[in-house]
Amino acid sequence: MAMELRQPITEQSTLIERRQELRALDAAFQELRRSADGVPRARRRGLLAFSGPGGLGKTALIAAARDRAAGNGFTVLSGRGGENEQASAFRVVRQLMQPSLATMDGAELRAFLGSWYDVMAAVLGLEARGPAPAPDPTGVRDGLDWVMTRLAVKKAPVVLLVDDLHWADPESLNWLTSFMARVHDLPLLIVVAYRPADLPPEAAELRTLAGHHGDRPYDLAHLTADGVARIIRNEIGEAAEDGFCKECWSATSGSPFEAVELAIRLAERGLPGTAGDLPAMRELATAIKGPGLIDRLERLDAATVRFAYIAAVLGSPFSPRLAASIAVLGDVAAAEAVQKLRAARILTDGHGPDEELEFVHPLIATTIYGSISTSFRTGLHNAAAQAVMAAGYGPTAAARHLLEVPCEGRPEAVACLREAARDYLRAGATEAARRLLNRALEEPPAPEERAAVLHELARATFLMEPMATVRHLRQALGEPEVDPDLRASIVFRLTQALAHTDQLADAVTVAAEESKQATNPRVKLRMQADHFVWSMIRTEDPDSPARSRTLARLAEQLRGRSLEERYILGLRAWDAVLRGESRQTALAYAEKALHDGMSWTDENRGFEVPASVALVFMYSDQPRQAEALFNKGIAECVAKGWRGSHLALGQALAGYIRYHRGCLAEAENLVREGLRIANKVEGAVPAQWYGVSVLIQTLLARGRIAEARALADDHHFGEVTPNAVIYPDPRTVYAELLLAEGRHAEAAQLLRSVGDWLDGRGWRNPAWCPWQLRLATALAPTDPGEAIAQAQDALRRAREFGTASIVGQALHTLAEVTGGPAAVDLYAQAVDHLERSPAAYELARAQISHGAALSRDGQLTEAADRLYQGLEGAVHCGAEALAVRARSELSAAGLRPLPLRYTQLDTLTAAERRAAELTVQGQPTAVTAKELRLTEQGVRLLLSSVYRKAGTDAAGLARFLEASPRLRP
Repeated sequence: MAMELRQPITEQSTLIERRQELRALDAAFQELRRSADGVPRARRRGLLAFSGPGGLGKTALIAAARDRAAGNGFTVLSGRGGENEQASAFRVVRQLMQPSLATMDGAELRAFLGSWYDVMAAVLGLEARGPAPAPDPTGVRDGLDWVMTRLAVKKAPVVLLVDDLHWADPESLNWLTSFMARVHDLPLLIVVAYRPADLPPEAAELRTLAGHHGDRPYDLAHLTADGVARIIRNEIGEAAEDGFCKECWSATSGSPFEAVELAIRLAERGLPGTAGDLPAMRELATAIKGPGLIDRLERLDAATVRFAYIAAVLGSPFSPRLAASIAVLGDVAAAEAVQKLRAARILTDGHGPDEELEFVHPLIATTIYGSISTSFRTGLHNAAAQAVMAAGYGPTAAARHLLEVPCEGRPEAVACLREAARDYLRAGATEAARRLLNRALEEPPAPEERAAVLHELARATFLMEPMATVRHLRQALGEPEVDPDLRASIVFRLTQALAHTDQLADAVTVAAEESKQATNPRVKLRMQADHFVWSMIRTEDPDSPARSRTLARLAEQLRGRSLEERYILGLRAWDAVLRGESRQTALAYAEKALHDGMSWTDENRGFEVPASVALVFMYSDQPRQAEALFNKGIAECVAKGWRGSHLALGQALAGYIRYHRGCLAEAENLVREGLRIANKVEGAVPAQWYGVSVLIQTLLARGRIAEARALADDHHFGEVTPNAVIYPDPRTVYAELLLAEGRHAEAAQLLRSVGDWLDGRGWRNPAWCPWQLRLATALAPTDPGEAIAQAQDALRRAREFGTASIVGQALHTLAEVTGGPAAVDLYAQAVDHLERSPAAYELARAQISHGAALSRDGQLTEAADRLYQGLEGAVHCGAEALAVRARSELSAAGLRPLPLRYTQLDTLTAAERRAAELTVQGQPTAVTAKELRLTEQGVRLLLSSVYRKAGTDAAGLARFLEASPRLRP
């Protein structure tokens, strides 16, 4: 006769001596309810953690949390770690999220995930195969944050439950840890249970978080003798003797799991709990776990034992049909095995023939798995791998089992492991991919496949172990007869890894050797491009002038017909900027390079060349084009899930473009966001250098010297010189900080070393690095003659490049170090050039300096005009200290600053403003105010620079507007 089966592990009645934990659950649910209802509240607990060794009732508490959450009408998302499933990336994440997503049809799912769909599909297992972006770890975390946030809002209030967190796969554990800090802001409660001793070392942050939420993690205690007695008497009756119950407590060591199991078995035997029942009780207690459990299992028939073994190998939960297939059992035999294992309280009840089954407790699964002989267990894993693939579960599910199988050189095993690794790489699970590819190499693969496997392994280790990446790729290059395209990809990845491990000289050497050996013209061009890229990035490059000449000769022969040719042309454009050739030359090559576009997210080519080409336009006074290219590149990174160092660098350089336009507040916001990203990405040191350099320049332009100093000190800026070329040049930026602090001698010494370095490379463009202009400023107090000479030489170099912005800045510096009456005309020339440039901040500086010089020369009317213009510009740019200086100069001249009339016209370049002014005055210009789409309020701002015609009061300005019908809205 079949006995009635009960599952007391999941019943609240078993939660003896857990009143404190249940109260904590109820309190957390009440807080969650109030927060979801919009009731004002203090900061609530968003995380509840239960910890303790196995068998103390953590699973029962999670079950109680599930029941109570459902009873409150909350949405419940649940998952559980598995001892044998830790190699399956995102397994727990998928348990949490997939059930909710599975209820949506295709269109609804795409609408729900929005722009994250392509990135998250592979992570969440929504697509088994197909082209998909390969996000970086930061992108994966951001995407999962987005999905869970949307689920929390859509299904609020939400309770997220994770049992056996110590066995969660690393990818899920890392995401959960990072996400836990955000739960206070969401209608969400996270409840986790784990064994502290079994948490992996990388879970240190989780331990800290658990200690800071809900006061502390709830460490579960063993039951007292009274608690065990209550469990025993609940099952066999109140007549159970005190001595008998105390012996039960001793036999179970106060473990709730063992006490409950013992009580049920006593009831099944019909034992009343007397002293005479003690021998039978001890026998039953021994059979609950360890050897006793295995003895009890092995008393069953062979088919049932085999089914239990296979269930332990598959992991909980598992498909009974799949287990039956591996065990070679028919439907009837499999059903009988399941029934016997349920009766033995090894498996839980299921619902229907296809319902997944679980072990009653993880301790049971662990014990059974450990009892299987090594050779038999290996065979079961091998059979499981084949059955899983045949059943359509996919390569990642099969690969987990292949990791437990000896290497036998099977091509099908290598193919499965490689395909599973590709799936993991598409999901950003690089560590999981690394494990599988290492195993594929051990199989081993066929000789002709070895280089490709090593290349794939290098991709997986690049972010974690760049030195291992170098080793794998050198091995790949040593393989015979490598496909030329694969070899080119290997070389690029190798040079990247060498550059990231501070071996730029080796990167240059590798690329140079490969470019000489390549016989395919297309591949050869690509190798040459890589050679030029790393040579330019390398700080110490003794062959820089000769390399530039080689690049120039090569570029002259190319028309941009292929991507390889366009990369060479793009490098030629960038080199022209560095060397200070004419802007027309640089722009001509840049336009050719962009003929059919360049991807910023090509993993085998990098973003260095596309970014450099975009910056050619910035340095050539075309920041709009540069911004458009950067926006496109950043959008590519975001769409692909590259939200780590690539996005951080893109944000920093986008801020640099804003800085060049004089949009200082926008520049600061962009760069701070880039630094925020870089600071949370391990190994994003180059992005940090870019961000800190641009931010210090921006802060100095805004007059926040102390803040710039604090930033420099926090990042040891000025103490360490990077081995890669960074722009703006960090040493020059640090010299600007020294100048702002009045430390002219230190700045001069540093700037001379920068000049020697750049002149040695033949990089002479002050638009790229204005070291001479800063040196002139540093020398002015002590050596005015050399200061003038340096400024004049910088002006000559600026005119060779030919952009209005750098010529204007050079004239400004020359005026400052020249002084006296001669400076007035130089300032006027500087203003004239800067008005034709996009450099709004530099224009405001020059206008104020010119106004001050005019004031000192007694030309007060003209001085007022210039100072008013400079004040308006400084305010628009967000240059607070510069605006203060303008007001001070106006006050010193006996003038009262007028009320500012401005809108958001910092979106207009200085050249566009000048064009509008010419339109106002009826002069010919290629840009009309109408084309600029100026509002009346915008026109009033533009008219602020023509006070002599318009008058200095509002009424006079209005009259001038009426007299200019072309500018009416």
